[in-house]
Amino acid sequence: MERARPRAPASREEPAAEAAAAPPCGSIPSMRKLLLLLLATAALHAEDVTVVRAARMIDGRSDNVIAPAVVVVRGDRIESAGPNIAVPANAKVIDLGDATLMPGLIDAHVHVLLQGDVTTEDYDKQIFRESLPYRALRASRALRFALQAGFTTMRDLETEGAMYTDVDLKNAVNNGVIPGPRLLVSTRALSVTGGYGPAGYSPEIVYPHGVQIVDGVDEARKAVREQIANGADWIKVYADRSYFLLPDGTLSSIPTFTREELKAIVDEAHRLRHKVASHAMAFPGIENSIVAGVDSIEHGLSITDEQLDRMKAQGIFYCPTTIALEHVAPGRAAEGRTIWAALPKFHSDTVRRAARRGVTIVFGTDAGAFEWDAHLQTKEFGYLVRDGLTPMQAIRAATSIAAAALGLEDKVGTIEPKKLADLVAVPGNPLTDITAMEKVSFVMKEGKIFTAGSF
Repeated sequence: MERARPRAPASREEPAAEAAAAPPCGSIPSMRKLLLLLLATAALHAEDVTVVRAARMIDGRSDNVIAPAVVVVRGDRIESAGPNIAVPANAKVIDLGDATLMPGLIDAHVHVLLQGDVTTEDYDKQIFRESLPYRALRASRALRFALQAGFTTMRDLETEGAMYTDVDLKNAVNNGVIPGPRLLVSTRALSVTGGYGPAGYSPEIVYPHGVQIVDGVDEARKAVREQIANGADWIKVYADRSYFLLPDGTLSSIPTFTREELKAIVDEAHRLRHKVASHAMAFPGIENSIVAGVDSIEHGLSITDEQLDRMKAQGIFYCPTTIALEHVAPGRAAEGRTIWAALPKFHSDTVRRAARRGVTIVFGTDAGAFEWDAHLQTKEFGYLVRDGLTPMQAIRAATSIAAAALGLEDKVGTIEPKKLADLVAVPGNPLTDITAMEKVSFVMKEGKIFTAGSF
């Protein structure tokens, strides 16, 4: 068989020919860059562009009102905002007329799994007779109500016996399963044996509690770890209970945790990079909470000036939740808990002094203590103004100040480029009539419109 002949060596001209056939040096990378640029441009134009106009705007950053107001939203983000903003070609334009545009509202204290607990019977009925799936369905309705009222972000401060259902609700909102505000959740909350209801039933009966019961430093630390492992964004503690008047007329309470237990909870939460909210009504609970180093005081019915000053120095914010107290106090007093009739007066005085002393006040309603279908959340603005805040301060307490307190200032709380497109509008000017905040007429969350009737 004849063997194949060996290939002749390439001539000197062959490489030159191959070089001539190849693309010019650098052209392939250049083509790739061009292709990427074209794809990026196409993606940019594929995003919906909406322009929202209004007579005026409160942007959450400045104490000055911007007029007129133009906000350009591209996709789920704010692209630009101001009085003289050019309208992009092919943008959808929404003109709200004589309205005030502002950032999406933030309620820093709610209970979406609670549907009113003016009386003991109201509370126990939900804990004992309603299944967790049923309570979750009712909570999804509460989320819809809150979003329609202009709240695009909420901190839910415990499930009242519904275990970790708030984590599922948070995920359902984030995944687009149900509409609602984005949620920060605290799951089960913590108290001690005898410190939280339901109560008064036979000791032979084992029944669920509204919180996770822990006693001792080791149990406290373990519970914090457990709740965080199961999805808690915040840890909630009940620092006192059973309110009463001392002989000198001051309000007091029975503390729940020892200082060592409360310090252990705060230390463990902070070690795991989570913050602690403390339900603390009167001096003993508030004092223990400040000493332990909590991050927020919830309700705070009677706080001394010295305690307020320490809260300010330590950066502990105050969430008064006045609307809930005003709503539940008469019913609880009528039920036989007469101390509740005196509590609103103490509370109003505390809020006024906190405002004067420069304590950070964050908007919160304790919605769930009142029925969600009563639609009372936005009435909190009026109470804050009644108790010493200016209308602008009350609005900022529910926007930029709340966002910073909750660690969300890089995402929400102000109207500025790159922030999530959370916008609400109210008719007229809430700086001259704070009750305008109760008439939210436009809601946008992450670039999608959720005004009543649209979802």
